[in-house]
Amino acid sequence: MNKVILMGRLTRDPEVRYTQGDNQMAIARYTLAVDRRFNRSGDENTADFISCVAFGKSGEFAERYLRKGTKIAVTGRIQTGSYTNKDGVKVYTTDVVVEDQEFAESKNSNGNSSFEGNYGGGNSSQPAPMAAGDGFMNIPDGIDEELPFN
Repeated sequence: MNKVILMGRLTRDPEVRYTQGDNQMAIARYTLAVDRRFNRSGDENTADFISCVAFGKSGEFAERYLRKGTKIAVTGRIQTGSYTNKDGVKVYTTDVVVEDQEFAESKNSNGNSSFEGNYGGGNSSQPAPMAAGDGFMNIPDGIDEELPFN
């Protein structure tokens, strides 16, 4: 079984391209900074930077709503590949092909201050985010006309 579940923050805005032809399809690429659970060396925070690619409606969702620093949960599968670059060197790739992606915190959250301090997020001097009292996630502005479900 090839199943991946990640939670992390985007290191930059997604890079989105569209396929050519009559039935254009969005292809969004982004990198998630995912904190490691345990740290052997005692350093502050250690993260892995995971390349993700989302196709079709998921790619369009990423283009519209995901931005640098956004905390999301992703499920998908690992896909490996290779190509020969212009210098004739074989390059190996590993990506997570996104099957589902969703927000992991409310829009108005300030985020994890340790992430912001170490990876270029926002202003870490602001107070920590408060949990929503009703247990539901806030829906981002601008999606009143359609909900982002597959």
